[in-house]
Amino acid sequence: MDKKLGQKDQVSAARNPDTAIDRALALATSKILRTLARLLLRHGVSFHAFADLAKRAYVDAARGDFGIPGRKPSTSRIAVLTGLTRKEIQRLIDSASAPDTEASERYNRAARVVTGWVRDKDFCDADGQPVALPLDGAKTSFAELVRRYSGDIPPRAVLDELLRVGTVEKLPDGHIRLVARAYIPRTSDRDKLAILGSDVSDLIDTIDHNLHRADEPRFQRKLMYDNLSREAAAKFRELSAARAQGLMEYLDSWLSQHDRDVNPAAEGTGRVRAGLGVFYFEENLQANTEEQ
Repeated sequence: MDKKLGQKDQVSAARNPDTAIDRALALATSKILRTLARLLLRHGVSFHAFADLAKRAYVDAARGDFGIPGRKPSTSRIAVLTGLTRKEIQRLIDSASAPDTEASERYNRAARVVTGWVRDKDFCDADGQPVALPLDGAKTSFAELVRRYSGDIPPRAVLDELLRVGTVEKLPDGHIRLVARAYIPRTSDRDKLAILGSDVSDLIDTIDHNLHRADEPRFQRKLMYDNLSREAAAKFRELSAARAQGLMEYLDSWLSQHDRDVNPAAEGTGRVRAGLGVFYFEENLQANTEEQ
């Protein structure tokens, strides 16, 4: 756990709050980057490549979030905000590529189908368990499931995706059986990394919101104990997964009633993206010490 500030540091921080915030932000950023650097190195991403990505992110944020109302963002203003040269900024703008939304859209569509399969009684047995479905030709078919929860996407395309990541399997009689109660890519690093970008950015956005909008806080909690046995941690891993999955299915059922893609009759104005993320974490604090 982090060491607390000493008495002199506390006095200094009280006298100079900006310095205290800068130090806290630097420490938080270092922790984030340390974890991110490990992932990037594991995938062979050099510091030079990361630095270029960071520059692009700074330029995109300056252009999209720090503009002056009624004015087109200029390279000069972006240079003042980011510290980059105008030449470098123009290079990044000229070489910017369109965002890759394919993986995100594929994730959302497939996730809707799986959660619909889990909670919709039309596709479950008397005990509430998802049943194996014929591909088509019946009221409770896989094709009907896709039509109900994924709009106009061809059932075969959704099936191929779920087979690819190991969420379903095809039985000898041609029926489709659900293997996992949630759409979690198991074999595709590309899709797992797409989830990394989506989920981590959502978490940071929530923290940023809570720092600047204390009047409208978003739910953000973390539960942690740091002196558990390996056996207790293993039991908690199973318990938390089961309870969290139940919560996700309950909230999904509520949200689907208000999402106009799933329920065109849902009323209301505007268009908002909202959800809740839950994740498990674990760290071995005794990795380099003698067993007790």
